[in-house]
Amino acid sequence: MLELVDSHCHVNFSPLGENITEVFKAAQNNGVSHMLCVSVCAQDYPQVLNLATQFNHVFASVGVHPNETDEDEVDVQWLVNEAINNRVVAIGETGLDYFRSDGDLDWQRDRFVRHIQAAKQSELPLIIHMRDATDDTLRLMAEHSADQPGGVMHCFAEDWSTAKRALDLGFYISFSGIVTFKSATALQEVAQKAPLDRILVETDCPYLAPVPFRGKTNQPAYVLHTAEKVAELRGMSIEDVAVATTENFFTLFHKAQRIVQ
Repeated sequence: MLELVDSHCHVNFSPLGENITEVFKAAQNNGVSHMLCVSVCAQDYPQVLNLATQFNHVFASVGVHPNETDEDEVDVQWLVNEAINNRVVAIGETGLDYFRSDGDLDWQRDRFVRHIQAAKQSELPLIIHMRDATDDTLRLMAEHSADQPGGVMHCFAEDWSTAKRALDLGFYISFSGIVTFKSATALQEVAQKAPLDRILVETDCPYLAPVPFRGKTNQPAYVLHTAEKVAELRGMSIEDVAVATTENFFTLFHKAQRIVQ
């Protein structure tokens, strides 16, 4: 039986959160056994944690997205304290995003560094968001020893040379529905070349639905289509990609307790 993990989703977001029973049923029907619901702000973090507490196939992360500005800054100790919860398996999502923010972005870089520090203290992996900020993101990761806790470059959308820099820092590469887009030739090369033991699949739902659902609301069930595309690009069976990415998930997110089906 096929077993997949959606390694990055936001099922607390509308409209998924209002239809969670149907969302989980559709995921199960497509072989999605587990999912990681990722925090983007302190305000909504309780929703994320509540889902992971209610449902044993859902895990949580704790963190603040680089573009969030409508709240007070979180400190390292708050992140570390929240990470003690046995349902919290990662720190993030964090990173840098210069596409949606402008001006002096020292605050964004400072926030990122605090998340790296929290990951090192809590010994949990980082979930890295990187958009239009490649050099600064990878530089800060190297300077602040992000390789110690390790982590994943979530929703990776760049070329092989950038992927190799992240891989050299010990990070995993996660493929979203973008890899199914016809225009994503550079990313498809990454899917072909990345080591099998260092790749994950995700939806980032409700965003970035893969072909054939592009433009519609994404959901964890659709991670199957991303995995199928990765399998096609690598000349592998979907079963082998599912086994590899699922094992990779539980290796990286070592605190996550796997449910035996």
